[in-house]
Amino acid sequence: MLVYKILRQAEWQALERHGELQGSPVDLRDGFVHLSNAAQVAETAARHFAGADDLVLLAFEAAALGAALRWEPSRGGALFPHLFRALRHDEVLWHAALAWRDGRHQFPDLQSGRG
Repeated sequence: MLVYKILRQAEWQALERHGELQGSPVDLRDGFVHLSNAAQVAETAARHFAGADDLVLLAFEAAALGAALRWEPSRGGALFPHLFRALRHDEVLWHAALAWRDGRHQFPDLQSGRG
């Protein structure tokens, strides 16, 4: 199963440059990295990144994140994946730009990352 992280372009560049990223400002505030599954990621983009055109979608294999990945209740009681450690560049399966067009983000195929 894949899980996803939406980053701003500058955050993605920091992850590429340093190999690790503690997360976005919201992640740092909350003490964990907010992730989404395939059914949740579009709503996450719409709720928290509406209109943003500098976004990058990252995909991770949930099992590879180990015990630091926990599924916890969040929006409406749904279980969301939360990572209690830094994101690691070498764990990114693929990444893709999330363009903003026609009032919504344009997602690639969530399994392959291809448009």
